Amino acid sequence: MARRDLNNLAQYWRDRRVPGLTLLCADFTTQEFALHSHDALVIAVTETGGAEIKSRGEIHRAVSDSVFAFNPAEPHCGWMGWSRRWCYRSMYLTQSALDIVADGLDLQQIPYFTHNMIRDRALCASFLALHRALQDSVDALHEEELLLASFGTLFSRYGSSARRRAEFERHDNTLLARAIDLMKSRYDEPLTLDDLGAVVGLRKVQLIALFKRHVGMGPHAYLTQIRLGAACRRLKSGEPLAEIAAATGFYDQSAMNRHFKRAYGITPRQYAQAC
Repeated sequence: MARRDLNNLAQYWRDRRVPGLTLLCADFTTQEFALHSHDALVIAVTETGGAEIKSRGEIHRAVSDSVFAFNPAEPHCGWMGWSRRWCYRSMYLTQSALDIVADGLDLQQIPYFTHNMIRDRALCASFLALHRALQDSVDALHEEELLLASFGTLFSRYGSSARRRAEFERHDNTLLARAIDLMKSRYDEPLTLDDLGAVVGLRKVQLIALFKRHVGMGPHAYLTQIRLGAACRRLKSGEPLAEIAAATGFYDQSAMNRHFKRAYGITPRQYAQAC
């Protein structure tokens, strides 16, 4: 589904051969992505121009010789910065798509990426060729070969054999899980720091520090991600947008649209139509 918003054009669709794989082709001049994450492995490659991408406390330039790889649930944000235009292609692989790739590459698990920006011109070209082939969708064999070749190179060159995340301290892990469980069960309510703090026994400043230390964003941003995820699930069923906004804790439909566009670069209606 393609949509033009002022000077921004975004086309978003689900691949018809690989379950769990969605793709985006974007041509932006004004887009700014708020801090967000996806329940998918994200691969993004720039065609023209560029942008500033922030993740793990570092800012990198998205340019034509760089591939960005974000692990599932890894927070990141971006803005136009130095460039007046940013044309890029991205793909999002949820678990079902990752399972297909892992099976095709004979891997026991998908590697974890300890660096989000990868400078590799040949790999960029490979992913661009893959994305264009998936967009044309005329030769299944060619698409499958490109899929496995591109991800095989990415994983073997830049993937970690084991997840190197710093392990949560046992106490912190328990508190964080309690707070997140509350968010997931009551995301449709106007939760406050007091509500969350009462469950985990932390002061507001301690609660904010806990989230930023372990998930890379504050409680409000994390709750917004949960609400966006719930909205995505409801959008697949074709419910009216206003009803979805009310049911997922957003102030109104306009607020949901704004957060959705800032997080994903497309509107809720585009997402629903692609589904």
